[in-house]
Amino acid sequence: MKVSYDKEVDAVYIQLSDNAPEGVVEIREGVNLDITNDDQIVGIEIIDASKKIDINTLFTYIIDRKTARDSA
Repeated sequence: MKVSYDKEVDAVYIQLSDNAPEGVVEIREGVNLDITNDDQIVGIEIIDASKKIDINTLFTYIIDRKTARDSA
C-alpha cells in the first residue's frame, strides 16, 4: 500500500495494488474508488482531503495483525 498527498490540489491517493484501474466508482462527492473490471479495488482517491480527514495524522498508522479467527 502506498499513500500520497498532493498539497497543491489537496488530494490523497491510497494505492492498494499495482493493478491498473479500469474504472472509477464515486462513493461520495470527492471520494472515489479505482477498480478493475472484476471489481477489485486498486486505489482510493479523496479530493478536498483536508476537509474530510485529519491530514496531520495521514502518515501515522497502527498495524493490527488480528485475524477474524483471533477476534472470534
